Amino acid sequence: MISRTLSGVWTTADGQIRLELRPDGRFDESHDGEPAVFTGRYVLDGEHLHLFEDSGAVAFGRLVDGRLSIGAGAPTLAVTTH
Repeated sequence: MISRTLSGVWTTADGQIRLELRPDGRFDESHDGEPAVFTGRYVLDGEHLHLFEDSGAVAFGRLVDGRLSIGAGAPTLAVTTH
């Protein structure tokens, strides 16, 4: 696996979910304006994103053309800042 870090903030179109990927390999996810519902580390391998939550849960996603999709049936998040 060739991993790299990324930084930016992705949000759903309705603003309900916000995911911040930091250049130090950590992430924060918030819902409905609540701070840091989920935190952990991430690995980006090509277009494949692996989120390892501090709670032990793991989520997978894809980053294609600035759009991030995580999990089956999950809403797509679009980049809002770099």
